[in-house]
Amino acid sequence: MKRFKTLCTIALTAVLALGTVACGTDDNTNTGGDTGKKKIVMGTSADYKPYEFHDTAKGGEVAGFDVDIAKSIADQLGYQLEIKDMDFNGLIPALQAGTVDFVMAGMTPTAERKQSVDFSDIYYEAKNTIVAKKGANLKTADTLSGKKVAVQLGSIQETAAKDMKGLNIVPLNKTGEIIQEIKAGRVDAAIIEDTVAKGFVKANPDLEFNTIPNTDEAGSAIAFPKNSKITADFNKALQGMKDSGQIDTFAKNWFDAAE
Repeated sequence: MKRFKTLCTIALTAVLALGTVACGTDDNTNTGGDTGKKKIVMGTSADYKPYEFHDTAKGGEVAGFDVDIAKSIADQLGYQLEIKDMDFNGLIPALQAGTVDFVMAGMTPTAERKQSVDFSDIYYEAKNTIVAKKGANLKTADTLSGKKVAVQLGSIQETAAKDMKGLNIVPLNKTGEIIQEIKAGRVDAAIIEDTVAKGFVKANPDLEFNTIPNTDEAGSAIAFPKNSKITADFNKALQGMKDSGQIDTFAKNWFDAAE
């Protein structure tokens, strides 16, 4: 009887163990389930279409240019990708705290940011624009003097705005909030990256954008914790994608759609 009870206990334990494996609760965004691969966590701010945004057609899944690149790199390097969405100004602290392994959010590798994190090679270069209501005649940096100008908190656009003279800068967390503030007349304009501005202006025909020529840091790169062991592997994967034309294909798919 004791042996029988022992066997039953072993059998029950095995069943429970199998049930546990089959019903894992690991929250792996955009991974398609447990693949047995080592997980790698990407931090992003999914309010920056077409770089990263919540795709309502796919149940709110995070999608976009950066996401496609991240998925390709994760696949090449044998990782299972998890995406964590947060405010843009929380991304570098998340890297420093070790809650994410890398960041992709259309982030420019400025000298200030390089003091806190490491960056990959540049994978895409865009320009800043002034977004305002049609007819506002806010087309150059000089015309923004004395105006209330919204920017995303912690972004390269906030830094650019601080370098302009006479602006009343209004930092906000989300790009969608910035657009609504312009439409409501609570700010006069905003500084937004061109590829992002195209999509918002297309969806809001009462707005327009005008490009500001690049004079300093430009381009997007992947951010890593200082001395990360994966930076070199990511750079190698990025170079392969550049050489093969894959990044150009992703850019055409996402940025042409935003025009």
